[in-house]
Amino acid sequence: MRVPYREAAAVLFLFGAWYLIAFIVASPIIPSPHIVFINFASQDPAMFFQHFWTSLLRILYSLVIALAVGIPLGILLGRVKVLDELTSPLIYLVYPVPKIVFLPIIIMIFGLGNLSKVFIICLIVFFQILVTTKDAAKAIGEEEVLSVRSMGGKGADILRYVILPSILPNIFTALRIAIGTCIAVLFFTESFATEAGLGYLIIDAWSKFDYVLMYDAIILMGTLGLVLYVVLARVEQWMCRWMFQ
Repeated sequence: MRVPYREAAAVLFLFGAWYLIAFIVASPIIPSPHIVFINFASQDPAMFFQHFWTSLLRILYSLVIALAVGIPLGILLGRVKVLDELTSPLIYLVYPVPKIVFLPIIIMIFGLGNLSKVFIICLIVFFQILVTTKDAAKAIGEEEVLSVRSMGGKGADILRYVILPSILPNIFTALRIAIGTCIAVLFFTESFATEAGLGYLIIDAWSKFDYVLMYDAIILMGTLGLVLYVVLARVEQWMCRWMFQ
């Protein structure tokens, strides 16, 4: 069994730096780690779970929808030259625009509930998945497709043995980048017009000058990102087994 020395060293360094900064600043704004964890243990676990679960569901809904739409559409555009030529100008015109600027419009259309929050996160991830999938599918050489066809392979065989193995590593790379963006956008969307979610908990604690609880919520949001990264890494190892052999 591998002992995670590097991970343990990283955690120790992080907490050591936190203690040092708390000692230097000597202000309630930056409490020491042990105070934060003692407060965490004294709180109602159900309260933390409710906010964590709400944020997790918003992220998962966004990722599932973005993947379900972005991957098939990206493959289609990448493999059909006419569609690629027709849509590329529009995609590359919209893609660089920060999607968060559309939030006021999205709120006016979908309201202040979960739908608007999921939609804006989904919109951001969708374009990252779409562009990555399209470019990866477009880069597949025709000789690879012809080699499968020469052995009697049909469309489903080409998808399974050529297209998916070629695009999956790129998709997982895009997802790793997208998760960080998702967490940032999630915090922004949960900071107003809601009463649940880790972003709400952070802003609510900050507005009440409860800095210890605020740090508890920040740690939970970091944990949310870590959980997503770990799960994504495990799924990648399973779906892209040939890369880890």
